[in-house]
Amino acid sequence: MTTTPFISRKGMTRRSMLGAALAAVPLAAVAGPAWADPAAPAVTRLMLPVPTGPHPVGTVQLHLVDRSRPDDIAGPGHFRELMATVWYPARDVQRYPVAPWMPAGALQAFLDDAGFSALAPLAPLTAGHVGAPVRQSGRRLPVVVFSHGAHSHQGDHTVMVQELASHGYAAVTVAHQYDTYTEFPDGRIAVPLHDRQAPTLPGDFAADLRFVLDCVEQLAAGCNPDVDHRELPAGLLGSLDPRRMGAFGWSKGGTATACATLADERIRAGLSLDGPMQMNPPLAGDLDRPFMMMSAVFNRATDPEAAALWSHLRGWRLNIQAQGAVHVSYGDNEALFPQVAKLLGWSGQQLQDVIGTLDPDQAVKIQQAYPLAFFDEHLRHRRGHLLDGPSPAFPAVTFLP
Repeated sequence: MTTTPFISRKGMTRRSMLGAALAAVPLAAVAGPAWADPAAPAVTRLMLPVPTGPHPVGTVQLHLVDRSRPDDIAGPGHFRELMATVWYPARDVQRYPVAPWMPAGALQAFLDDAGFSALAPLAPLTAGHVGAPVRQSGRRLPVVVFSHGAHSHQGDHTVMVQELASHGYAAVTVAHQYDTYTEFPDGRIAVPLHDRQAPTLPGDFAADLRFVLDCVEQLAAGCNPDVDHRELPAGLLGSLDPRRMGAFGWSKGGTATACATLADERIRAGLSLDGPMQMNPPLAGDLDRPFMMMSAVFNRATDPEAAALWSHLRGWRLNIQAQGAVHVSYGDNEALFPQVAKLLGWSGQQLQDVIGTLDPDQAVKIQQAYPLAFFDEHLRHRRGHLLDGPSPAFPAVTFLP
């Protein structure tokens, strides 16, 4: 197994947040629970919530190389290399294995860096079934691409991704090279690189998203963009709709989503999950397509960059905020950390220090409902009422004027 060093970046990262959370927990609590003893009874895995849509979910990984972008970090003759994962509604999943939350090698590196090494055997499984055939409905699937945050990984919003897939979307998650934990088909394990020269700015992430849109167009045209020419699930080629593509991202990925949406008209609708909106290059021009902001720490009242982006949104726009949410609240943390807290014996305050005071069950329902409602309205023209104003079903959600 080879580990390829990847990125460093100022600001809030998943690694720093996990480290801070563990600072108040004795190391013995991490190293010595029952599951560390081979003779102890088996402990149930951590669980992700089951998606609410009517369709089972399939998934497949793609190994992609953008030959328009030389990779100076890797050296001459190398180009930008990415792993991506497609999630989609499946026809039949019975004979297909369930996908893990992260590939094993990347998971171990991620947990080692965060100080959670002992949790590796308990890592959750997803609702996705690897290689399952695509459900055919007579219409092509709308597509959304997802961009993760700094020092994170493409599985960190699996709750949202598999929810969208269960409701009939193809969701494509991207592992941004040099700022992620991922695993390549040849066994290389990628971890964040501590190098300020690495291409890890929001603009670099946005270029990755736009390249993935190119790959979606190839899939839609019946061509396999995987550089290793691995077999794709039955029905995937020709099943995606390049005329109905959206993008969303968390933290730096939310900023990248804004950059990509401004730059690329193929993105019909963009959603930022608490993106700091520190644009590089600086923000230029207005956006006349739908854009939604789900704010927590980086809200318009306290973050000038978020306020500046809002002023450039000339089309449909919406800004909501869940009271009690922190930066990690719109993601899998809300499902996983309450379970981790029980295993490690955290106090209620220690758990709140990580995921905020927003009720975790409510947080999961928010991240399942609001992105789906947004993309349904703007990619499928299925207008509901959830985005019209406050809902008694989600009392924590505030609509910001």
